[in-house]
Amino acid sequence: MHKLANFFSILIAAAVVPTGCTSPAWGADTLVYFGSHGNGPNDGFSLAHFDTDTGKLSMPVFWQKAVAPAYFVLSRDQKRLYTCNSAPGSSVSAYTVEAATGKLTFLNQKPSGGGDPSYVSLDAAGRYVMVANYEGGSIAVYAVLADGSLGERTAFVEHTGSSVNPGRQTHARPHSIRVDPSNRFVLVPDLGVDKLFVYRLDQNTGTLQPNDPPFASVAPGSGPRHLMFSPNGRWAYLINEMGSTIIRFGWDAQRGVLTQYETVSALPRDFTGTSTCAEILMHPSGKFAYATNRGHNSVAVFAVDAGTGRLSLLQHITTQGQTPRNCEFDPTGHWLLVSNQDSDNAVVFRIAPDTGRLTQVGDPVKVPAPFCERFLSVTK
Repeated sequence: MHKLANFFSILIAAAVVPTGCTSPAWGADTLVYFGSHGNGPNDGFSLAHFDTDTGKLSMPVFWQKAVAPAYFVLSRDQKRLYTCNSAPGSSVSAYTVEAATGKLTFLNQKPSGGGDPSYVSLDAAGRYVMVANYEGGSIAVYAVLADGSLGERTAFVEHTGSSVNPGRQTHARPHSIRVDPSNRFVLVPDLGVDKLFVYRLDQNTGTLQPNDPPFASVAPGSGPRHLMFSPNGRWAYLINEMGSTIIRFGWDAQRGVLTQYETVSALPRDFTGTSTCAEILMHPSGKFAYATNRGHNSVAVFAVDAGTGRLSLLQHITTQGQTPRNCEFDPTGHWLLVSNQDSDNAVVFRIAPDTGRLTQVGDPVKVPAPFCERFLSVTK
């Protein structure tokens, strides 16, 4: 309790004067950033403490003002944080991270190149920041300078087209952007045109060129959203927001070619309401996959066949809130943290190591309008 009390006192002081914060080190314990995406006075980043032994999540405290941090990532060495600032920001921002305290120092900001950026990521070498502009129908790449700040834009691509849904697919809507495990290709799920685009990344210049073939098409009205790869790099899994489905692709890392296999639902067979998918994650072990359902307000848990990559549904578990958007594993891989956007809370689940099934730990914790969360390891 003494450790937790110190954490609270430090966070409260930092909330008033963030630039003067200090903090003890907790060894294997971690800090958690939450990005709040609302209209209140504390929009931006908040910080909480997470106990990796018990799964205890503390109440987050406001930490850093930022405009609509819809999605953000930490660099591999956890010394930098990059976020896309969605509407009304329509920009990409860079921060330094103080490992012992979680203190963020703003470096710089660049226009994202299009409206309502929804996703930001880094290439495997940490040399380029990539952003998907959901309303702008475009993607962009920025060089990372030696101090971690954003340099010049190295690539910009506009998508065109539409699909069958008259409310959501009247134009291109890239929803995410990420490199493949080889760091040679960039994949972009586009909700507006029902395509998964593939680009070749020049690692020296940061430029993008369409691959051959340039995309894989999915069933009309599916609404591709996010993508993940298996740890062995053989399979890619695309979660479709509107169709509430997950498609397994074979991935040819030499040619950048996708081969579509089965499609599975992220919802229970007897569900008749309205729901959309948001995030998909692969457990570091490669044995389990997790997907969030907004509307059904659940996490779908799947077993992953080691030989084929095929997904088999194991469980649906309530998120104890409304509109679970993003989720994240803690650094040990023992816990899954899920945030509920429209009920202003976050919930922790224990991951059974042998089955991958989830068990809720503790009560939901209040978090204002959470869109995204990331763990920061604190080391002595």
